Amino acid sequence: MTDVLIPTLETDRLVLRAPVPADVAPFAAFYASDAAKYVGGPLRDFQVWRYTAEVIGHWQLRGFGRWMVERKDAPGAIGLIGLHAPPDWPEPEVGWMLWDGNGKGYAAEAARAARDYAWNTLGLTTLISSIAPENAASIRVAEGMGARREAQGFEHPLFGTMAVWRHPAPEALS
Repeated sequence: MTDVLIPTLETDRLVLRAPVPADVAPFAAFYASDAAKYVGGPLRDFQVWRYTAEVIGHWQLRGFGRWMVERKDAPGAIGLIGLHAPPDWPEPEVGWMLWDGNGKGYAAEAARAARDYAWNTLGLTTLISSIAPENAASIRVAEGMGARREAQGFEHPLFGTMAVWRHPAPEALS
């Protein structure tokens, strides 16, 4: 197996980068809050540390994954956004979670960068987002990115039935 370097992506306002040890504390604070209810929270600090290691390991096992996101004008991670495809997933997913900056368009901006990376760098041709049916904020992000809800849901191994949102194919975005 070859070591995988996690690339850094930039948008107008954001940097998507590899996780670093300093990210664990804000990530753990998010997972200790009610804001994490749609993504498996609450989690204890040691569980978040393990989850961060899982995020890094996904890059090694799949050759792609999720990035920590920070604003260019303020250091420190504000979320985790990117690509995810565990073996029990229906197909590759672009997902987002922000613990700071909700309502400012950061989730969609970073998720678009991740989706562009999937299309243009990895050559993927299909992406979904699995979203809890009651997660209105994430649904707005998916709709804003042009994703459409499919009739068939997805049984998440931990969270139960999730709605599947299909992203437009690369050629539909040109």
